[in-house]
Amino acid sequence: MAISDAWRDQTASGYALLERAGGLAPGLALAVSIAALASAAPLGPILLAILLGLALRNAIGLPPAYQAGVQLAAGPILRVGVALLGIQLSLRTLAGLGLAGVPVVVSCIAAALLLAACMTRAFGLPRRLGLLVAVGTAICGNAAIAAVAPVIGADEDETSYAVGTITLFGLIALCIHPFVARALFDGDARLAGLFLGTAIHDTAQVAGAGLLYAEHYGAPVALETATLTKLVRNLFMVAVIPLIALLHRGVGPRARATSGWPLRRLLPAFVWGFLALALVRTLGDRAVEGSGGSLDSATWTAAVRLASAASTACLAVAMAAIGLSTRLDRLRRLGLAPLGAGLATALTVGIVSAALVRLLAWRMLGAP
Repeated sequence: MAISDAWRDQTASGYALLERAGGLAPGLALAVSIAALASAAPLGPILLAILLGLALRNAIGLPPAYQAGVQLAAGPILRVGVALLGIQLSLRTLAGLGLAGVPVVVSCIAAALLLAACMTRAFGLPRRLGLLVAVGTAICGNAAIAAVAPVIGADEDETSYAVGTITLFGLIALCIHPFVARALFDGDARLAGLFLGTAIHDTAQVAGAGLLYAEHYGAPVALETATLTKLVRNLFMVAVIPLIALLHRGVGPRARATSGWPLRRLLPAFVWGFLALALVRTLGDRAVEGSGGSLDSATWTAAVRLASAASTACLAVAMAAIGLSTRLDRLRRLGLAPLGAGLATALTVGIVSAALVRLLAWRMLGAP
């Protein structure tokens, strides 16, 4: 009798598991298909994934059977993608950039966050949307938005609008800033790269702008400097995400007294994962370069590339799901104010970056 009951329990559990998988499969397969299609885009899959998801949702609609899988992609898969971003960020990149880039990066991040806070009030934006625009402009575009959105409880509409705003102005900067940098810094590719790495939002956009400068002016050092600067800028997610969590949740003495101040409330699990993988990358790089070769370089490089590709894939699937979750008729209530705030913030970051590169990095990099 006991064996029969145990068999029934196992059968019921297996049935429930299959039923759950069947409920997730349609939406998840749709998000993965959109992300795969978007991955063929030359400027990266993030923007195209969300645009395709938006177009499908608002032109055709999304049947209820797809909801569970889309929610899985926009939630847990998004968090896994953000955590995997940590493998791209070695703490040793700070030393590689040198003294010149750090104050420029810090000042640009501070300027973006402060101005975005002012613009949020001036344009009457919802607080969560303002925060997303701020971190997207200040740190690393869509990746920062994806990282911060779960921390502050942003909904799909706010995340989608923030991604669209940041991507729009980042793409404009990608096309314009290489030529602005050439004119501003008299053809010095190092200074141009430092400007591109601090003035453009998303990592893929920075790489595109650096490549455009390198190909147009025959200066590959601009691409190298821009990419390195952007990686250093991305590292500040480690500091800014806890800060955003503190500011958004209003943590203070009363909160500590009532909640016990658990670290898991300040930093979600995926942020701890991000930090852990950044540490793994740092230690792995050191092991490869250390005496005795305790870690094979080719194996380590392949592992890093695999984790980076997995992160990009997860984020693309998540962005497709966010697009599939967003109804444009609900975005109308947000109006054009976020675009105005995004434009003002992007322009200010560009101006601050150009001024600081001229004032600080000019001497630190030994430019003539």
